[in-house]
Amino acid sequence: MISGAFYRPGDPDLVAARRRAQSLMRDYNATVYGDTETRDAILSELIGSAGPDCALRTPLYVDYGSNITLGAEVFCNYGCVLLDVCPISIGDKTQIGPYVQILTADHPRDPAGRDAGLEFGQPVHIGRNVWIGGGAIILPGVTVGDDAVIGAGAVVTRDVAPGTTVGGNPARPLAKSPTAP
Repeated sequence: MISGAFYRPGDPDLVAARRRAQSLMRDYNATVYGDTETRDAILSELIGSAGPDCALRTPLYVDYGSNITLGAEVFCNYGCVLLDVCPISIGDKTQIGPYVQILTADHPRDPAGRDAGLEFGQPVHIGRNVWIGGGAIILPGVTVGDDAVIGAGAVVTRDVAPGTTVGGNPARPLAKSPTAP
């Protein structure tokens, strides 16, 4: 699965791993702001690795959690979905708006593959200091470069170069915005 090869999601080991993640998600999503020790303990079991000072608001949704790597000071707002059948890596100081979906899970394009119950995935890599606006969707196989901005509601179907601002469906580069002094 992690390699991007076809797999069957009903495999008993995968079902057990998703059940584990769902149990941890339930516990995490029952916490509130200020439950720092409890949240940190649950996230250390749920997420593959996380740098210091990450803040993931609840609710948070994952497939497995173990295939997610967060850099330092990553922020995820309410309702983020991280479908991690393949690795998801998010760089330091990246800020992710509410209801963003980062999807590595995919399905065969041919009907016979879907009918056979096969799935596959492609990793998603998000660089350092990226800002992803609310409701954006990052599709399987996408790499977002450092310092990029993804506009709210964008559907990102291809790689985003470092420092680029994209928006729309499908996401396309936008004119440069003014920078802070």
